[in-house]
Amino acid sequence: MKSELEDVLVEIRGLRFAYGAQEILRGVDLAIPRGKLVAILGVSGCGKTTLLRHVGGQLRPAHGHVKFDGQIVHQLDNRALYAMRRKMGMMFQVSGLFSDLTVFENIAYPMREHTDLPEDVIHDLVLMKLHAVGLRGARDLMTGELSGGMERRVALARAIALDPMLIMYDEPFAGLDPISLNTIANLIRRLNDALGLTSVVVTYDVSESLKVADYVYFLHDGIVVAEGEAADLADSDDPFVRQFLHARPDGPVAFQYPSRPFSDALGLKTPG
Repeated sequence: MKSELEDVLVEIRGLRFAYGAQEILRGVDLAIPRGKLVAILGVSGCGKTTLLRHVGGQLRPAHGHVKFDGQIVHQLDNRALYAMRRKMGMMFQVSGLFSDLTVFENIAYPMREHTDLPEDVIHDLVLMKLHAVGLRGARDLMTGELSGGMERRVALARAIALDPMLIMYDEPFAGLDPISLNTIANLIRRLNDALGLTSVVVTYDVSESLKVADYVYFLHDGIVVAEGEAADLADSDDPFVRQFLHARPDGPVAFQYPSRPFSDALGLKTPG
């Protein structure tokens, strides 16, 4: 039987990071089990994307570490880091497709860049990936001809182009209409299970995340403030979870950015 540690693909312990004097991550601890779909929820600007950049080795932590498949990411040299990244797929907030390439060429690009596969094999693999996201018939379209939902699906096909162990989704539901949003959410779930992937979805979209995720972490003020299985969180008594799930204006997440009293800013004197 595998140990609990062997079943964890991504392990983050004591992760701290700051942009200058602004501390973004203040000691994050979480684990991503193999084969699971994990959602990391939090308000905009709470450090979700920064967390993903540490997993991919784009940023180095001030303290703590990220471990991927048993390797501490920030200790890898360039060659080992690029080898590790070939085991990862990424779906960016803005899709990140090449605007001067067709849909087919966008999916083929990572295969040509990172493998020595012959063109006939690449041709068949690209069509397979596009078929998986329902866009085989759009292979010859330019990215400018795609709707927002189609563009996300092409980005998803590119993310799975090299059959990665891990796929990271950075705000995959942002800006989508309800039909496209539901389509992308279901695709993420189906592909995770059908291809035996491990998936991390970083988002502020509560309803869709709870529908598709196995486990959920809530990130706020640079730390994990709550976590649990998605099915159990709807009935949580945690004040942060309740505020976030029910979109309440009052709670642990303040509406006003920290500042001095408004009367002071206006130069008004307090009576007394």
